Amino acid sequence: MASKENKEMTETDPKPQAVSADTGATADAEKGKKEKYVYDGKTPPLNIFLHWCKACNICIAFCPQEVLEPDRDGKPVIAHPEKCTQCAICWLHCPDFAITSTFK
Repeated sequence: MASKENKEMTETDPKPQAVSADTGATADAEKGKKEKYVYDGKTPPLNIFLHWCKACNICIAFCPQEVLEPDRDGKPVIAHPEKCTQCAICWLHCPDFAITSTFK
């Protein structure tokens, strides 16, 4: 009789018995959740290896936030680090691999 009552309870209960499994899945999703980049005012968001750079300005042209600007030699410098969102466009398009992230 008790098993019949348990079946009725689970059928009418809005929450299924697998709630604990869902809670575990939510915890796993939170662990895999990425942090959002926030500029702290100290560490620049990008490393630019100027000795590798050939001043093609692809990074400057593709940056959606206009973080980079050319210096007098045409090589990129970080002009507005607070605008950087770590979108990865600059370092993924750099043909010389001269740009790396300090966050990712």
